[in-house]
Amino acid sequence: MWGAMEYDEKLARFRQVHLNPFNKQQHEQGAGEEAPDITSQARLPELPPGEPEFRCPERVMDLGLSEDHFARPVGLFLASDVQQLRQAIQECKQVILDLPEHSEKQKDAVVRLIHLRLKLQELKDPNEDEPNIRVLLEHRFYKEKSKSVKQTCDKCNTVIWGLIQTWYTCTGCYYRCHSKCLNLISKPCVRSKVSHQAEYELNICPEAGLDSQDYRCAECRAPISLRGVPSEARQCDYTGQYYCSHCHWNDLAVIPARVVHNWDFEPRKVSRGSMRYLALMMSRPVLRLREINPLLFNYVEELVEIRLRQDILLMKPYFITCREAMAARLLLQLQDRQHFVENDEMYSVQDLLDTHTGRLGCSLAETHTLFAKHIKLDCERCQAKGFVCELCREGDVLFPFDSHTSVCADCSAVFHRDCYYDNSTTCPRCARLTLRKQSLFREPGPDLDA
Repeated sequence: MWGAMEYDEKLARFRQVHLNPFNKQQHEQGAGEEAPDITSQARLPELPPGEPEFRCPERVMDLGLSEDHFARPVGLFLASDVQQLRQAIQECKQVILDLPEHSEKQKDAVVRLIHLRLKLQELKDPNEDEPNIRVLLEHRFYKEKSKSVKQTCDKCNTVIWGLIQTWYTCTGCYYRCHSKCLNLISKPCVRSKVSHQAEYELNICPEAGLDSQDYRCAECRAPISLRGVPSEARQCDYTGQYYCSHCHWNDLAVIPARVVHNWDFEPRKVSRGSMRYLALMMSRPVLRLREINPLLFNYVEELVEIRLRQDILLMKPYFITCREAMAARLLLQLQDRQHFVENDEMYSVQDLLDTHTGRLGCSLAETHTLFAKHIKLDCERCQAKGFVCELCREGDVLFPFDSHTSVCADCSAVFHRDCYYDNSTTCPRCARLTLRKQSLFREPGPDLDA
């Protein structure tokens, strides 16, 4: 008898501590009502006669009554806007009050409440009065309307939630940030540097050491060290300087100095500012490759294939004076590489990269074939501007871009390559011009006495 009473008391205390999801009376109770005495109502059902009675005064079997299988997990929410996030915070507060004090579940709920409040602070309501255009430090920021793209703020290094946050993008250097971070920006627009000083650092990783930077970030001047205290020092392979983790995200880029000196196109880690600068300079023809490293043409076979751009320069005068070519806009075939029809000395990093992959050689071969077909076959006016070798007077009409011809550097006359180099005399046209000039000087002048 005494064992049965002790068992009933322990079961009553067990039910008081743990919530039973099937006890509807507990859920329907009001806040001001007192809970009924469970010890007077809760009794174990009597077993039918003949059934053995199993009672364990030392250990109460866990029948799963301690878990609410139909309730939502603590702190779980699906907040799509700030209003739902605030509602989730209120629900989390109520759950903390309902749970037993100093329990593990209550501690987990408190941690979840802190996370919810931090997210609410981060995802606060955007200001509807934000202007569409903001100009700061030569940046030209435009308010973005895309809500589905997930971006990262370049200032605070946190995620931009486009659904509920206002964010801006610079149209010059593509710097992205929250609207609340605009007034904190200290980095000027990289495009202004590209416009005023479009040149590369052509020394390979010119490192000077952390001591020359006073152990501070080269951009934001935050304290850094190689040991990571207070912040990790990350080296930019383009500038050779060290940056903090906020200014250096381990972005990869092709280094121009390694390309022109070693023909090395392996991407290396650069800072955010260097990454934007290299991206904007990628298609700018600022490299005089023959002056920087003239021996590169002797060792890189791919560079021999792009000598077709010299032939394209010789074809340009034909197209400028041809109506059909101007109407067909043939020169627009090279609109992405406009410098190819202006000179044959300047290269961009994109040109060298496409040369390394083989894309530029194929593209130039197709353009060269199209241009030559117009001049030599399709257009009669362009055909009439051909040349006849004045040394042998034989053969077909010659053009300066043919592979078997040579062009006089003084008068631009075209000859067979074999004829011009085998003949020991100078260019016949230049010789005639020289004789004509001499004859003019030999003619007697007018008689002044008469």
